[in-house]
Order: sequence, then C-alpha cells, then structure tokens
Amino acid sequence: MDAQTILIVVFAILNVIAFAMYGSDKRKAIRDTHRTPEKALLTVSLFAPWGAIPGMNVFRHKTRKPKFKLVYLFAVIHVIIAAILILRPF
Repeated sequence: MDAQTILIVVFAILNVIAFAMYGSDKRKAIRDTHRTPEKALLTVSLFAPWGAIPGMNVFRHKTRKPKFKLVYLFAVIHVIIAAILILRPF
C-alpha cells in the first residue's frame, strides 16, 4: 500500500473510534459509571470530526455543551486541509 492509502485507512479507523467513543460515553452516562473525559472526546474530535459529529447526533450526546460546537469547526478545518491537498500544484 502506498502512503496515501495508509493515511486514508488510518483516518477512517480514527473516525470509527470517535463515533464509538461518543456512544460508549453516552452509555456510561446512562449507567452512571466512570465517564470518558471531555478532553479525550474533544481531542479525538480534532483528529476525527467525521466520526464525532454523527456520534454526537446519533447518541444525542454532548450536543448542548457550547465547547462541543468546536467539533463542527474541526470539520471545517478538515475540509480546508483536504481542499489544499487536493488543489495544490504538483
């Protein structure tokens, strides 16, 4: 596999992990057990917003907290970075 393919696979795996983390934390919240720190959720969201956003919405988790609006900003940053990488001259 070339480097680009590996990067895409890693990015996809990170997004699946982000989605699962939001689901897991919501389940922990319902059961009132040890929670995932918000800092960890935001950190994974920085690197994998495309898993975090659906995770927030599907599990209805952290959608009202103002600092979790940053996840949408992270997604915009990812779009900008992708556009730069795609449109850059070779």
